[in-house]
Amino acid sequence: MRMNTEILVVEDDAQIRNFISFALKSQGYGCIEAETGKEAMAQIAMNALSAIILDLGLPDLHGLEIIKKVRGFSAVPIIVVSAHDQDRDKVEALDMGADDYLTKPFSMKELLARIRVVLRHQTFQPEDKARIRQVGDLELDLDKHRVTLEGKEIHLTPMEFDIVSLLVQNPGKVLTHKFILKEVWGSEFESDLQSVRVFMANIRRKLEKDPTKPRYVFTEVGIGYRFADE
Repeated sequence: MRMNTEILVVEDDAQIRNFISFALKSQGYGCIEAETGKEAMAQIAMNALSAIILDLGLPDLHGLEIIKKVRGFSAVPIIVVSAHDQDRDKVEALDMGADDYLTKPFSMKELLARIRVVLRHQTFQPEDKARIRQVGDLELDLDKHRVTLEGKEIHLTPMEFDIVSLLVQNPGKVLTHKFILKEVWGSEFESDLQSVRVFMANIRRKLEKDPTKPRYVFTEVGIGYRFADE
């Protein structure tokens, strides 16, 4: 087992749950399973988890309700896996506090890459000297993972922060979809392009007064995204 790494797999489909658990264990991760929402909440309360892989369509509690409950007392990373591929579902899960969203069917290589990304945040150690980036009224503290807009702190999920951090550190440059995927997700999965768009839409809602008239994050149609150069 990777030291102190316990991942909870919440999935009511036994075949999928066993498949994910087997893959995690083969990579050295500790793994706990839950078939229902109530079982999941009990496991979350009893164990010090490193991450949660959560299916939204559970027989008793909806996955969104679980995310809301967990975020009331814990910042443990949550990766949603769902058969729902509508942007609305992804946005709602991310707004509730999920860190990432993966649509079924998916490859285990893809899921393991997402897990590595969220676990990197768990081992993050700030430097003594803060690195601050500021554009207009937006301030990004790269070491404390803190974003403020007009002096008010803005909550970004770890994945959202990584995307904003990447953009802010490359002001004025057009970052392609593939570049963002590789730098943030650690992969170039074409299937993740929709996820990038959902994350960017969510980021815009949090950072822009009027997302239709962006001040900070600009879309280069068919290519990628660009952060304001100031």
